[in-house]
Amino acid sequence: MERLVYVDNSATTRLDDRVLKEMMPFLEEGYGNASSSYSIGIRSREAVENARKKVAKAINACECEIYFTSGGSEADNMIIKGIARANQEKGKHIITSSIEHLAVLNSCYSLAREGFEITYLPVDENGMISLKELENSIRKDTILISIMFANNEIGTIEPIKEIGKVAKAHNIYFHTDAVQAIGNVDVDVAELNIDALSISAHKFHGPKGVGAAYIKDGVKFFNLIDGGHQECCRRAGTENVAGIVGMGKAIEISTENIEEKSNKVKMIRDYCYRKLLELDNKIKLNGNFENRLPGNLNICFEGIDNKNLLLLLDMNGICVSTGSACNSSVSIPSHVLTAIGCDSKRANSSIRLSFGDTNSFEEVEYIIEVIKNNLEMMKEGK
Repeated sequence: MERLVYVDNSATTRLDDRVLKEMMPFLEEGYGNASSSYSIGIRSREAVENARKKVAKAINACECEIYFTSGGSEADNMIIKGIARANQEKGKHIITSSIEHLAVLNSCYSLAREGFEITYLPVDENGMISLKELENSIRKDTILISIMFANNEIGTIEPIKEIGKVAKAHNIYFHTDAVQAIGNVDVDVAELNIDALSISAHKFHGPKGVGAAYIKDGVKFFNLIDGGHQECCRRAGTENVAGIVGMGKAIEISTENIEEKSNKVKMIRDYCYRKLLELDNKIKLNGNFENRLPGNLNICFEGIDNKNLLLLLDMNGICVSTGSACNSSVSIPSHVLTAIGCDSKRANSSIRLSFGDTNSFEEVEYIIEVIKNNLEMMKEGK
């Protein structure tokens, strides 16, 4: 393999060198348990609290509203199950969408087995929910609305501010899975009326295995993990100090000059799409360019099996995906593409390129060259 072109930033991102540098002292001499009372433990505690400040600042929350977790999936489970179980005396109805991440969908399936009722809102061909349908789905016993900020497969950004207003007007808690949004778009939980939010560090050049749940002060929820007194007795387990420190640094870096960085990524993505259309005008975009993550490009190559295309690109050092990394081992069509009206043929001819601020126009040229040299051969099934 002559080179590596990484265009799967929605799956994970490269660890920023500055983040690694910040983490290293806590992987070497600063290994103290953050719950210990001697000096290296106190140092770890101070580092965790400093990172908490950075996460809170990035989303305009209070430090006491940030709970560190092992990642976005745990945060989704912690919030959805925790809020549902703590508020079931008020009601047992939850509203979500049909295109949520599996961490949300499977949390809802689990709660359904406990007797909760779940409404799964449909989406249009661009992956957008209908605010009218949301309003019509609300019942007296609705206790939680959980709609993702931005979709991990097709990049759709939902009308979060409007959803927040609806939830607030009906006195319903509003959770959003913001794993794909942080570092790509500005997120202000106060302005958007968000009561709970999920974050994962490895999506914005932080380390894997660490995330956070924002839960607004006053929101009633039960613990998902019981044990010691860590995280204000709300999430037990010895803190991943180095990971938390890395997350703090990563979110600080990724939310600086966010509009400028997002515009740069969007220019690269749009350039790639234009060049692909020049190669084959039958290429179809899944979703549209409105209300979309700046780096997301989910496209259908008519007549081409996406697994063969993925293999071809990989052989040439180009990393893309057929959709969510969490579904990569499953052969059934993407539930997101199915929800927006794609038949199995189109879904199985689609790939996702997700650009980040480490990508370049020169890399796009290389991707186009590789596809151009093999497109007709792949259509013929050779």
